[in-house]
Amino acid sequence: MKIIINGKETVLENEVSVNELLQKEYVEMQEYVTVQVNEDIIPSANYGTHIIKDGDTVEFLYYMGGGNN
Repeated sequence: MKIIINGKETVLENEVSVNELLQKEYVEMQEYVTVQVNEDIIPSANYGTHIIKDGDTVEFLYYMGGGNN
């Protein structure tokens, strides 16, 4: 199956959960990543049950704080 991860086409053998995809893609600092699938934010509590399917578009997003005082 083909999916898009952060703008890059990726081929997977079968459907995977968000947790499995994070591991397969060696995503660092998984506790800080927000996952968006087809423009919907997936709650981290659902990472184990939300299944990535053929044609999905996945974005791994990191929100960083900062700014001027």
